[in-house]
Amino acid sequence: MIKENFSKNIRPAAVSYMFYPGDESELRKTVRNYLHSMEGDEDSLQLTTNEISSIRMLIVPHAGYIYSGKTAAAAYRLLMKLKNRFQRVFLLGPAHRVWLTGAALPKSDAFETPLGVIHLDSVLMEKLLADYSWITVSDEAHAEEHCLEVQLPFLQQTLGEFKLVPLVVGDTKTDLLANMIQQFCDDDQTLILISTDLSHFHDYQTARELDSRTANAIESLLPQLLSPEDACGAYPLRGALLAASQNDWQVHRLDLCNSGDTAGDHGRVVGYGAWAVTASQSIN
Repeated sequence: MIKENFSKNIRPAAVSYMFYPGDESELRKTVRNYLHSMEGDEDSLQLTTNEISSIRMLIVPHAGYIYSGKTAAAAYRLLMKLKNRFQRVFLLGPAHRVWLTGAALPKSDAFETPLGVIHLDSVLMEKLLADYSWITVSDEAHAEEHCLEVQLPFLQQTLGEFKLVPLVVGDTKTDLLANMIQQFCDDDQTLILISTDLSHFHDYQTARELDSRTANAIESLLPQLLSPEDACGAYPLRGALLAASQNDWQVHRLDLCNSGDTAGDHGRVVGYGAWAVTASQSIN
């Protein structure tokens, strides 16, 4: 039985004290400070109330908070206005630690951060395994993966109660991912969340030029223009953008920067961006 793939266990935080504070009170304060620091930055929020109400997807970075926390907060602060909307978060990000063909769910039935435990939607995970042969179960792929974990404290701070479906994505065809993501597109209680950074280890000016082109491709819903060199989460990102284009969704830039803007070193930087993706009509 597929159900037997899921043991009763909790995946503990793997990158606390490295990517974000490991102390509960310090982490809560840090996340709140990032969220509230964006309140006066009008350039990072160009969405109307109607557009905010129709958010279906967010695209966010996943570096250490000192590097990309402000950019991530530009997206997550929108969820503060939708606190009781989303009952489930479908979180997709790239495999950094394990080579994957296809995608992997964890065996765990909960993820833990210093802010508490998030229960996984085991029923839906079982359905995904049954429906898509390219999705497997791998604790190894999730054990040390940071790209999903760093999103969790922001979700815990901005949403009410929700269940999580965490998917680490490797080399996977765009149309397969888009078809799978489509099943969530009509579910207004599910937030689709894509975790990706942009260019890696170029000088500051080169990164700005590369990331500007990547941002334009994202905003034009042109996944075919994106490679893993443009965005480490290119595989899930391309699938999400194809699904968005099939639904005539709109992409809104919230922030675009790189580690040279946040950490000071301009020699070898990593790019970060945040976007909100909205449905054509508001969700009631």
